[in-house]
Amino acid sequence: MKMNKTKKIALISHGCAKNLVDSELILGLLAENGYEITLNENDANTVIINTCSFIHDAEKESVDSILEMINEGKKVIIAGCLAQKHGKELKKAIPEISALIGTSDFTKIIEVLKNLEGGKEYIEEINNNPNYIYPEEIKRQQITVGSSSYLKIADGCNYRCGYCIIPFLRGDYHSRKIEDIISEAKLLVKKGVTEIVLIAQDTTGYGLDLYKKPMLSELLKELNKIENLGWIRIMYAYPTQMTDELLDTIAQCDKVVKYVDIPLQHSHPDMLKRMNRPAFDYRPMIENIRKKIPNVTIRTAFIVGYPGETEEEFEHLYNFVKDMKFNKMGVFEYSREKGTSSYSMKPQISKKITHQRYKKLMELQQNISKEINENYIGKTIPCIIENFTDDGYVVARSQGDAPEVDGLVYIKTDEPVVPGDIENVKIISCDEYDLIGEI
Repeated sequence: MKMNKTKKIALISHGCAKNLVDSELILGLLAENGYEITLNENDANTVIINTCSFIHDAEKESVDSILEMINEGKKVIIAGCLAQKHGKELKKAIPEISALIGTSDFTKIIEVLKNLEGGKEYIEEINNNPNYIYPEEIKRQQITVGSSSYLKIADGCNYRCGYCIIPFLRGDYHSRKIEDIISEAKLLVKKGVTEIVLIAQDTTGYGLDLYKKPMLSELLKELNKIENLGWIRIMYAYPTQMTDELLDTIAQCDKVVKYVDIPLQHSHPDMLKRMNRPAFDYRPMIENIRKKIPNVTIRTAFIVGYPGETEEEFEHLYNFVKDMKFNKMGVFEYSREKGTSSYSMKPQISKKITHQRYKKLMELQQNISKEINENYIGKTIPCIIENFTDDGYVVARSQGDAPEVDGLVYIKTDEPVVPGDIENVKIISCDEYDLIGEI
């Protein structure tokens, strides 16, 4: 029987991996309720757009997407951070929007669709005090079932960093129960996933709300027992939670990749205080991570151009990066967001100076990254097979490369390889960000 076109729903997902998981939960709800799902918006009259509102550029991308769908005559439902942040302003600016659904209200999507089908012209489901609790009863329908999959262990945030709008859009920190995470992980492995990537606004705070103590170590030990699981990766660690217990667990669990993602945001104590971040000397912590986890890959991220950043403070950061030689590093140009404490701080740094600092730091990191990659030449390392290029290369990732944010390993081989398999690859050359190897 052919499905009615009005029961066919398209979904467009913007933003971070955490948002992607929410999109997959929305798809799960749609599938359970008899809707046919498409990721090609041309095939449906109704489009759900799960939006991002973290920084201005992300908002622009989401808004462009909304306008494009409305211009094509679609019935458009806006979910996620942009709906939560701008709500009524968004409806006023784009009156053709059919529905707005906040970050902690997406479980009401079926109710919203039924009301729209019943003739209602506009529906708004936005809780002004968002409180994101993971809906355990929904079976996630994955958009991408590949070699790796994200696993959300918590959402919301109890920190109030000066540049960040997330706590206002997602509410306070809520951990999922260990047993729920383990059963979802087992389900993912059954579907053929080799690598599980743990995500939250702050993974190292996992369990504090539920169990009254940090429980990431215990969670890792339980995940490490899952049969046929290849790798476990942790993203978004917080500086004050890098305990010896956690580092020892990462070092000892064979499935946990030796990779620490710890966005530090700056190095100068005065800047860190202004950002409302932990203000201490990060060098001993980095040295301790390297001592406790041999051959660890450390990824971090910094913000340049934050209000009040002096030339001297930027130089402090530049020298810190030069000395620490991070394996992977992202740099963000400060984005002034309403609702954050930094919005009204003075002085605001000009876009021109901010961009110059961004370029200077990225050029430094490019050279560091090239140097680190050159050390891999001649070594054989385990890599997870992702896919294939049109010109005959196999695309893979090493333990030091997180999906979507880090480099890739391009492999020349005549051997048959299967996506999801972990193969030993001999590295033969490199550029600043990627490695080239052979099997």
